[in-house]
Amino acid sequence: MSYRQTEGDPGGGTPADTPAGPGPAPAAPDAGRAAGRRAAHRRYMLGMVIDATGSGMYLPVSLLYFHHVTGMPMPRVGTVLTLAAVIGLAATPLTGVLVDRYGARAVVVGGYLLRAAGFATYPLVNGAPMMFAVTAVVALGDRSFPAAVQALIAEIARGTDRDRLIAAQRSLRNAGLGAGGLIAGLALGVGSGIAYHGIVLADGASMVVAAALLGTLRGARTAAAGRDTSRGATRPRRAQARPGGYRQVLKDRTFVLLTCVNAPVALGYMVLNVVLPVYVAQVLRAAPSWPGVLYAVNTVGVALFQVPVTRLLRRRRRTRSAALGGAVFTLAFLLFGAVGGVPGGVLPLVGVFLATALFTLGELMHGATASALATDSAPERLRGRYLAFYQLSWSLPTAVAPALFTALIAVSPTATWLLLAAGTGAASTALLRLEHRLPATAVRPWTRTTATATTASPGRSPTAREGSGVETGRGIEDSGAETAEGREAEDRAVSGLDGEGRAAEGRDGTGRAAEGRAVTDRSGTGRAVVGPEDPGRGGDRAGAAAGAAVGAVGPGAADARRGAEA
Repeated sequence: MSYRQTEGDPGGGTPADTPAGPGPAPAAPDAGRAAGRRAAHRRYMLGMVIDATGSGMYLPVSLLYFHHVTGMPMPRVGTVLTLAAVIGLAATPLTGVLVDRYGARAVVVGGYLLRAAGFATYPLVNGAPMMFAVTAVVALGDRSFPAAVQALIAEIARGTDRDRLIAAQRSLRNAGLGAGGLIAGLALGVGSGIAYHGIVLADGASMVVAAALLGTLRGARTAAAGRDTSRGATRPRRAQARPGGYRQVLKDRTFVLLTCVNAPVALGYMVLNVVLPVYVAQVLRAAPSWPGVLYAVNTVGVALFQVPVTRLLRRRRRTRSAALGGAVFTLAFLLFGAVGGVPGGVLPLVGVFLATALFTLGELMHGATASALATDSAPERLRGRYLAFYQLSWSLPTAVAPALFTALIAVSPTATWLLLAAGTGAASTALLRLEHRLPATAVRPWTRTTATATTASPGRSPTAREGSGVETGRGIEDSGAETAEGREAEDRAVSGLDGEGRAAEGRDGTGRAAEGRAVTDRSGTGRAVVGPEDPGRGGDRAGAAAGAAVGAVGPGAADARRGAEA
């Protein structure tokens, strides 16, 4: 039997040619689950839009608000907000622990309510001490959000669905931020304190509404939220993380390297907020409105094109798509630096506009893809800690960017752009070198889809499939084939398919499915070599040894080859 991928449902497949015989296909339950997932995704996206609209209203006036209501000078307001943001960094590692213990949905909802409580007290601020107290509360909720929401996406979507959901989130959040900024501009046209208070309270209300929407999600499919999903389990249990906590994360050298590789690119994301306004005003001597125009180009570009670009990339290896995005960043930074040496007039402005468009294209290719790659590279039982650790590659560059870039631009604007270009270029190269060490289903999310569809066919033993670990194994290595035919054959072998797209399965004497460890056939045929096994045991010693020798699909541990050799 061959299977086609069902659009929007990477966890299953639709039978293309169903032979007569026992075992009717569970079409109705599959359709019901797919409809439930789509409804959960819609509620999730509605919550994100409402959250982003409220944030878009507040962000443009965050400094002005406290200056207006307290009368404190702007430098003091900025210092207090910076100190609160530093305190908020402590929430990142704590978020990982809470996600692994209580589930991502509970942490996201709790963070929303914490921020809503903080915004509700903003109108009561009358000085620096109270301002620090309430903004620190909001900062803790802010810093808990990225890792927790990334883990929530992992619970309600899988495979290429994660890429699509992340892309849609980025697109709609950009649109919401833009709409919120427009609303704030109209409200502040009144020029009264009531308008400032109204913006802050509206942002807090948006957090409450978003929390209510996300609190209704029932699409989580992992044990991270405290439910045992193993075969035969019927009652909820609290998921227990493996011993070691963050020590276990630090021992995973591949994931640590993935986090470090992302940091230079994350630093590059700060260009529009920190570097470009100063560069355009002081070096290019452009009109004060130009930074806002360039920011709008980026925001509108991401809102309009993130979903189409991600759709085009969904059948490409995530590592290569993200690395290509980093390479485009490098070109954009080189162009930014080059226009600084062009004589004044229209030409430098055209150059900086084109560089901003290139920067936006790099963001479209890198942003959603890199997030999905990190999410699928994290083991399920410690996903919260892993993603919280990965989030440091974003929060630390964000914290150091203002001081670092203002100092560098004062010394040499050209050196600033060259440093950024070198960082993103080196990060892209390092990501490509890291590809073979990452989980196969993180690099090639469609292999999870094909493997799941294949093993769902009638006559296959669920117990044998669970034991084989085909779906979540790490340690798949490239065969080194340089031709297009060789690469296609390799991808089919990784997903356990032969050259004709049919599952190469062995069967034991009882007729039950006997699935061993699929290995890559270096001959170029792309046929998956499957070793026999006892029913439900996950492969005999011969199949395990073969898998260990030639890039086996492992049982889902950090090093599948070592597990296969055992």
